[in-house]
Amino acid sequence: MSSNHQELEKAKTHIIVEIIEYIPNSVVIKTIIKKSTGNISAVSFDSGEALSEKTSPFDTFIQIIDGEAVIVIDNKAHKLVIGESIIIPAHTRNIIEAKVRFKMISTIIKSGYDEVSLDGISAYSV
Repeated sequence: MSSNHQELEKAKTHIIVEIIEYIPNSVVIKTIIKKSTGNISAVSFDSGEALSEKTSPFDTFIQIIDGEAVIVIDNKAHKLVIGESIIIPAHTRNIIEAKVRFKMISTIIKSGYDEVSLDGISAYSV
């Protein structure tokens, strides 16, 4: 797996599908934005590659920008094609697989608080 943790240049137009290349037998990760509150990455998978099963403490938004992917969430497979997206819920087992090569954008927002409303009064739950 290859990774580039340098953020993209700000205030400049980018074509995300073009900033990351396919590399044979590899998964490549290009950081778009990385902050303590979360990150956005572009990821390319060569066919036959996968990220091993993992569990994240945060929701992860996945959007396919080229090709098609198989996202397995708690043993249920979801086939996504270009333009489709899915949210992998926090604390769920997941695997990302490439039957054919694909590119995706992964967005993780690290938040420990959810706003709730109690009779019109805003409160935060942990």
